[in-house]
Amino acid sequence: MSPVASNPPQPGSTDPSVIRNFCIVAHIDHGKSTLADRMLQNTNVVAPRDMQNQFLDSMDIERERGITIKSQAVRMPWQVDGQDYILNMIDTPGHVDFAYEVSRSLAACEGAILLVDAAQGIEAQTLANLYMAMEHDLEIIPVLNKIDLPAADPERYALEIANLIGVDPDDVLRVSGKTGEGVEALLDRVVGAVPAPSGNVDAPARAMIFDSIYDTYRGVITYVRMVDGKLTPREGIRMMATGAEYELQETGVYSPVAIPGKGLGVGEVGYLITGVKDVSESKVGDTVTTKNKPAEEPIGGYSEPQPMVFSGLYPIDGSDYPALREALEKLQLNDAALSYEPETSVALGFGFRVGFLGLLHLEIVRERLEREYNLDLISTAPNVIYNVTTEDGTVVRVTNPSEFPEGKIMEVEEPMAMATIIVPSEFIGAVMELSQSKRGQLDGMDYLSEERVEIRYWIPLAEIVFDYFDLLKSRTKGYASLNWQRQGSQVADLVKVDILLQGDTVDAFSAITHRDHAYSYGVKMTSKLKELIPRQQFEVPIQAAIGSRIIARENIRAIRKDVLSKCYGGDISRKRKLLEKQKEGKKRMKMVGTVEVPQEAFIAALSTDTDSK
Repeated sequence: MSPVASNPPQPGSTDPSVIRNFCIVAHIDHGKSTLADRMLQNTNVVAPRDMQNQFLDSMDIERERGITIKSQAVRMPWQVDGQDYILNMIDTPGHVDFAYEVSRSLAACEGAILLVDAAQGIEAQTLANLYMAMEHDLEIIPVLNKIDLPAADPERYALEIANLIGVDPDDVLRVSGKTGEGVEALLDRVVGAVPAPSGNVDAPARAMIFDSIYDTYRGVITYVRMVDGKLTPREGIRMMATGAEYELQETGVYSPVAIPGKGLGVGEVGYLITGVKDVSESKVGDTVTTKNKPAEEPIGGYSEPQPMVFSGLYPIDGSDYPALREALEKLQLNDAALSYEPETSVALGFGFRVGFLGLLHLEIVRERLEREYNLDLISTAPNVIYNVTTEDGTVVRVTNPSEFPEGKIMEVEEPMAMATIIVPSEFIGAVMELSQSKRGQLDGMDYLSEERVEIRYWIPLAEIVFDYFDLLKSRTKGYASLNWQRQGSQVADLVKVDILLQGDTVDAFSAITHRDHAYSYGVKMTSKLKELIPRQQFEVPIQAAIGSRIIARENIRAIRKDVLSKCYGGDISRKRKLLEKQKEGKKRMKMVGTVEVPQEAFIAALSTDTDSK
């Protein structure tokens, strides 16, 4: 058997019956990118001298962290029993923040490789993506990776996977992405098990966008999967969700470099270039059709990406504000899910309120801004969106504690999430204790095997985005895996805690929290600021307050000059007179003085707050 097709068909002229579209579903660090590297090598689409680890992960951050952030599509030739086939592999992100992109990538495929680490077993995120793949009726090919590891236990985890998806344990393929063992057998299985794409060649063209990137020279490059009809260069196209119309300049496929072609036909996965300069014009999940003969119905499943978490980004040096705005504009060209608007803070100056898909998205965006644009930034504690109803019935959408309305509040509605935790059964008690302390409600529990259990909690999103994952990892010795998705909302007893310095509110330290946790937040912040703010010439009270009620207080003692140094003995009334004179001066100074809070104190208080939370 010659594994590689001798003369692979050109884009646009491929018979749909020889195309196999598949993706790899895996948790972070289960070896997805390494397996993709071996596939590229075995199909000879990358020359040995050009090969590098994590070939499809083009960003520095992706390589350093070992995660996939952007979807990639690659076309590979393969031959089975003398018949040439085309394999289109769509590499998907593995993190919960990018679940929408994963769902669109799954919709572009007919099959999915369920990749599980043979030393760790199935994880919560993999399970969530597996259920998503099953909803799309994909052919699931179960694979155990990293069988070369000393800690690998393929028999045990093959049984776990077999029970989960209803196959025989012997049907679970064993591969090693590192050594290449079993990869050829996996490619043969893809050809044999994954159905060929179905679509109407003569129908009006319909293509689904599953990702898009921004190229400085060519504008937006849109990744699509053709469902019906054909798209050819120089014809007019229309985006069905936005209604935008363009002329198609180029079509082609990635193998893994761009290969321009005469068009894209049914079942093919490739790219379109229209010269558009804004990624938001080419939305993930949208349907592309032709302008002259448009399709009547778009492909289902499209939705706008909704920010889940908001955080303020401020430059440490105020003069960097225009540079930050420019950097966010450029970053948004590559990331349509990023949303931002200007905001000002009394304490931190000018900055932006930025909406993110989740904490990893926040972390990556901030790191890219600092690294690629040389900015030094402070980010405020992440917040979710609350709907606050005031006494007169007005509903206020709050993304920042400073927007929390004053006066009497009727109710506060907070977003909820369904969290799925997979953990060894010995840690069930620790997970339940933590989840209940975070106001979670148990939704259900299933044993995947004798040793591992899946626990589901309905829990406030605000509790998840702060410190839930870190605490979960520490309480389960790192064995727990977490996946969550937004689900509904609930009315809760939430209050805004303000931090006051000498009676003035410092907006950067305000937080919206549950009434039961407000006191501990107030005590923590006041004691932290007492250590961070230098002593002044006068006494400074640091207070935490809910409305007008003070719930915690610390005092920064005044620096005192030794006014008694010139008194050698003598009458006590003389000393008392000098001390009284100093006391009067301090009182006068306190009335006109303002508290100097150094920038370092803000950075320390905010960063340690988000890290420890």
